Amino acid sequence: MAREVLSIFVENQSNVLTRIASLFGRRGFNIDSLTVSTTNDPKTSRITVVFDGNDTSLSQIMTQTRKLEPVKDLYLLNKETSLFRELLLLKVSCDKTNRSGIIEIVNIYRGKIISLSKQNMIIELTGAPEKIDGLLEMLSCYHIEEICRTGITGISRKSVDTDDDNE
Repeated sequence: MAREVLSIFVENQSNVLTRIASLFGRRGFNIDSLTVSTTNDPKTSRITVVFDGNDTSLSQIMTQTRKLEPVKDLYLLNKETSLFRELLLLKVSCDKTNRSGIIEIVNIYRGKIISLSKQNMIIELTGAPEKIDGLLEMLSCYHIEEICRTGITGISRKSVDTDDDNE
């Protein structure tokens, strides 16, 4: 099983996300990450789905997804030719004894402190999922109050019209 990232372009209408997510669920796929946004065309939305699958299951889910009426296009995002990003908002307990240590770690990861009080700080970090995981690991020795991750979104470096990764 490998982590797969699909970029699905759909008509921007109600219930499309439900239909896509239901299809994955009915086929026994667990969605690890799901993001949705409109594209440069307001009539089209991009759904990015991250899940684990093998070649057979990947082919099956791509074929099934393409058959859905609102699906305009579907791309498998290749790890070597695509960029993946995620946003993390993290609330960490802090006081005057550990605040500077937390700030030092956040600065190393090029994160931002977006809120600071005597009891906690809220950190914002955007980057590859591995970068997010790295920051969380480094801060695991502190008291993490809340974690909010957006999920992975991705884009191919190749032109869509000439993308050889199209299935």
